[in-house]
Amino acid sequence: MAIHKVLIVDDSKTELMFMTNLLQKNGMSVRTAEGADEALRRLAEEKPDLILMDVVMPGQNGFQLTRSINRTPEYSDIPIIMCTSKSLETDRVWGMRQGARDYITKPVDAAELLVKIKALG
Repeated sequence: MAIHKVLIVDDSKTELMFMTNLLQKNGMSVRTAEGADEALRRLAEEKPDLILMDVVMPGQNGFQLTRSINRTPEYSDIPIIMCTSKSLETDRVWGMRQGARDYITKPVDAAELLVKIKALG
């Protein structure tokens, strides 16, 4: 499955802009959400091929939202890559246990992110 539509969930406008520009330059369409509630609304509007998920956000964090998405049958097949400043190995393991397919730490390396996305497609 090629990755065409991506939902980026991050409360940092800088990160949203960086990742949106990177993905659009590589031929993907991007929708963004600045928190869990907005992300769930976006999912209901249009199912993406991939979700890039921050962890540290106000309200429900990225670990909780990833677990929730993975437990919802109509969304459980959407791969999630955690993109976060949380760089401890325990954070990475916890993210993967919540259902993430991959984990990348900020600052996001553009080439690394694109390789991880291509590996899913």
